[in-house]
Formats: sequence, C-alpha cells, structure tokens
Amino acid sequence: MIRKEDAWPLGALTFILGVSAAWWAFALWAVPSAPAWFERARSVCFNITESGLPDAKGWLLLIGQPPTMLAALMVGWGRQVRASVRHLGSSTSGRTALVTCAGAVVLGLGLAGWKVADARLPETAWGAPELAQGDPPRLDRPWPAASGLVDHRGDPFGLEALAGRPALVMFAFGHCATLCPVVVQAARAARDEAAPGAAVVVVTLDPWRDTPGLLASVLEHFGLDPARDFVVGGPVESVEAALDAWDMTRTRDPRTGDIVHPGIVYLVEADGTVAHGVTGGPEQLSSLLGRLPGS
Repeated sequence: MIRKEDAWPLGALTFILGVSAAWWAFALWAVPSAPAWFERARSVCFNITESGLPDAKGWLLLIGQPPTMLAALMVGWGRQVRASVRHLGSSTSGRTALVTCAGAVVLGLGLAGWKVADARLPETAWGAPELAQGDPPRLDRPWPAASGLVDHRGDPFGLEALAGRPALVMFAFGHCATLCPVVVQAARAARDEAAPGAAVVVVTLDPWRDTPGLLASVLEHFGLDPARDFVVGGPVESVEAALDAWDMTRTRDPRTGDIVHPGIVYLVEADGTVAHGVTGGPEQLSSLLGRLPGS
C-alpha cells in the first residue's frame, strides 16, 4: 500500500518519467498524419535535421531535461523522495512497480538507441567513394546569371565580388547539422591547402530562415573568413532563381523547413568559368583547385 505521505513524492517521480518519455518520443519520432504545426514544433524545439535527428543543441536540450527536473526535485524534497522509494521497495508489489519502471527506462533508451543507429544521411551525402575516382569532366560553363542576391555584409553579390579570384561555390543552410558542415569544412581545407587566395562561397538553400540579416551568423557558424569568403542570400524569389540557374537540385519539406540536397562544390576559375562540379571529397577538391588558372 502507498501511504498518504508517499503520494506526492512518488507522483512527482512518475510525472518526471512520463514527461521525459513524451519529450524523447516527440523529438525522435515523427507522426505520419500529424498536423503541420506539430512538425514545425519538433523542428523548432530540437533543430531537427534532414536525418530526422536533433542537431547538437537539440541533443543538449533533450538529454538535459530529465536530470534537471530530477535534480530540482531532489534539492527541494530529497529526503521525502528517498523515504517514499524505500517504503515502496519494502513490499512485493512496490518492488514489482520499481522493476517495471526500471524496465520501461531501459526499453526507452534501447528504442532511442535504435532510432539513432537507424538514422541515415540523405542518399546524396558527401564523399560517395564511387564519385571520388578520377577527375570529373570539365563543365566550362559561364557564371550563372542571377540578380537580387546579397552577401553577409549586405552588399550586392555577383561574379564581380570575387575580384578576379577563383572560388569554390557550394550550397548549404544554417540549420543543417549533417551534410552542410562537412561540405563547407572540406572546401575550407582544400582552399587553405591548394589556393589560399580563393574564395569559399556558400549560397543558402533556405532563404526563408537564412534571411539577409542572419547571413553573417551563418558565416560564423560555418567557420568562414568574413574578409575573403561569402555567405549569399536574399529574397526567396531571388535565391530560388539563383539556385535554378546553378541547376541545384533540392527538396524542401514545407512542414519542417529541412532540405535534402547533393553535397556538390563547383570550382570556378578566376574569369568566372565554372570548371568542375565535385562531390568526391576534400582530396579531389584540393587536387583540382590547385590546377585552376589563377590559383
């Protein structure tokens, strides 16, 4: 039997367990027929990435919630909680309840682990080995015509902004925590090794959230150099037109805002000729970049 004085301590523990289970289920599992606001809430609360999992900040929030609530309970009423748990464990039915709760926690952790292990990057993920073999064919395309774009400083952006430097042009968005940082980091490493004077240009795939006023934050997020690199955005219509001009394939989930896209980097010569489109990794990028005229 549960004593009257045990009701609220055990109830508080049950409440924390239930809220934690709901919190983790909300973060890790999408509901197929859920309304749009539900998926938007998941995306905002946990920064859900295209893999279906939270980003680093989302994981901190997710993991920190249960121990924070438990610590608050124990700081204020630790003696009562410990006494109630001891009394519950003194009976057969109480021990059964405790074992059941422990089993539920283990089962929940196991399901969460399975969800994480089962998550996959988009099929267009960076560095597919079969794409890294040999030099890609030359494209020899002109710099795509686009208007209405601005950079992280708020200045109009076009080929002239590169001031005759070669460039690595790629496509990413600030809320991406999987493919985008890998691609940008690979481009930075290749530039620093093979052509320090080249520019890294990131065109946002998400003008809805990467607004012009936030482009400087996106540049900092990707660890780029504000003096020689660019993060480019602008009005939604202008950015979408620019992405089409670059033949950039992408699929946006209107419920969450997440975008599935290939990890392609275009190598642009100093005169604006788009020489190659590369998905093979930093070694191939570095090799090709070092051979561009003007590098």
